[in-house]
Parts: sequence; structure tokens; C-alpha cells
Amino acid sequence: MSQLDIRMGTLVPCNRANPADYIRQISAHGFESYQLFFWQYVGDVDFRKLAKEVESALDDAETEVRPVISSIGIFGNPLEDKQTAIDWRRCIDACRLFGPECNVVAGFAGCITDKPVPESMKQYKKVFAPLARRAEGKNVRIAFENCDMGGTWHAARWNIAHSPAGWEMMFNEIESKAIGLEWEPCHQMNSLVDPLPQLREWIDRVYHIHGKDATVLWDVVKTKGTRGGSQYVFHRTPGFGDTNWTDLISILRRGGFKGAIDIEGWHDPVYRGELEMTGQVHGLNYLKQCRGGPFVPNPV
Repeated sequence: MSQLDIRMGTLVPCNRANPADYIRQISAHGFESYQLFFWQYVGDVDFRKLAKEVESALDDAETEVRPVISSIGIFGNPLEDKQTAIDWRRCIDACRLFGPECNVVAGFAGCITDKPVPESMKQYKKVFAPLARRAEGKNVRIAFENCDMGGTWHAARWNIAHSPAGWEMMFNEIESKAIGLEWEPCHQMNSLVDPLPQLREWIDRVYHIHGKDATVLWDVVKTKGTRGGSQYVFHRTPGFGDTNWTDLISILRRGGFKGAIDIEGWHDPVYRGELEMTGQVHGLNYLKQCRGGPFVPNPV
């Protein structure tokens, strides 16, 4: 067991920033991993060129630990948008260009918009069964984020992979261990789910972690409920929310998880705008402390 079996990193937005330049600007803060992500479409990206540029930026990082690319993200609706489905395939084909640690392509599973989750299963199997076979052949894993994107069981939006009931249906439709979850506590807390027992139950299918927490306003829940128009939960950067990340990382360790917790920023209601990187670096250092702090070798 190594301290770096679970790396602490962040997300790099590829649609609105030059990934290599972005990494160079923030690497001194001590991020150990990066998820490169695209919103909806990859566009005209040359993945081989991008991989070389990013590798150079990682080599230039003046940090104790050389950072790695943990995963590629593509966040769109591949069940309704053919281009997003094509870009899922492109990301799977390109994933291993980014180094031996990069073996996950993550994103939304998609949905048939405003239809109940079960009505998306036929299209889900049509789109992702061949992608799962492709991933298996390239030693890549598919990880669906557990975000509801404002949808529900009865009227899905963007993503059917937001609840355990949906996960069970999806894993039964496509019986491939190439398919799993990009899990984070925040999205389950939005549904008032206790995330830690859920993580213990599903640890075998968790392939990547988004570092995002939440704060639940239980006084609002108890006095006004969840349908009264009052906000009862806020997305938070780790270190500012309700989750016990020390316990969460212990669950990952005991479950044999090896990979990354990459902070998903740009959601915290306080540490945003000018305070975005302040919050992310606090979250990074907090997560490292929850992991046990600096590595200390045993006496011989």
C-alpha cells in the first residue's frame, strides 16, 4: 500500500483553457493528478499533440511528486447527441496516450430527456455496449458521474447514472466490469443520501472520485422540506462541507481503490471567482491531510 495509491488532484477544463498552460500555472500548488475534461464535445483536438504538450507540462512541474493525468472526461448526452457518443469513442481510443496511470474515461451516461430512467435503458445499451467492448480491448474503464443534472427518476436530464437503482439496471443491461462509476459524495447528499455507507456498498464499481462535497441545511429540510423552494443543500469544495473525508479515504483504502480524487471546483458558493484557487488549494491540502499527511517511512 502506497501513499500515492490515491492521488489528490483537480480538473482541467479543455474547452476554455489551454490544458498544458493551465497545468503549468497551478502545478506548484502540489496537485498530484489532473482530469482533463471536455464539455459536450471534443472538437478538433489532436489528442497525440495534446498528450505531448501535457506530458511536457507534467515534466516541468517543480513538485516533490510528478503529477499524472488520472482520466479523461466528456460531459454531454451521448444517448441523444451522436457527436457526444462519437467523442466518447475518441476519448476511449486516446486515453492511454496520457500515461500508464490514465485508464479512465468519465462522463454522463446520457438519457432520453424528460422520460423515466427505465425508458433510456434500450438506447443506453445500444450506445455503450460497443463502447464497453472497445474499452475492454484497450484496457480502459468507463466511469459514469453520479450527477442528476436537475433530473429525476421520472424525468431524466443528461444522465441516468444518478442513483443506485439506476446503476443496478445499467450494470445488468451491460455486464462488463469496464463500466463503473465516477462517484462523489456531493450528488448523493443532494438527495439526502448518507454517502459513506453507499460508498462501502459500491466500492467495487468506483473507478474515479470527484472531489466535491456538500453542506446540507438540515434546519431547512426539517422545517420547509425539499420542495418548498428554499435551498437546502450547497455544493462545496472538500474541507468546507459535511463529509468526513478521512473516513471516505479509509473506505477507499480498505476497498482496494487505486486512482485519484480530483477536485471539481467552480461550484462552491463562497470560494469562487477570485477565491476559486484559494478554495481548491485548501481542499487539496485538506485531502492530503485526510489521507494521513506526508509519507513517513517505517524504521528498518
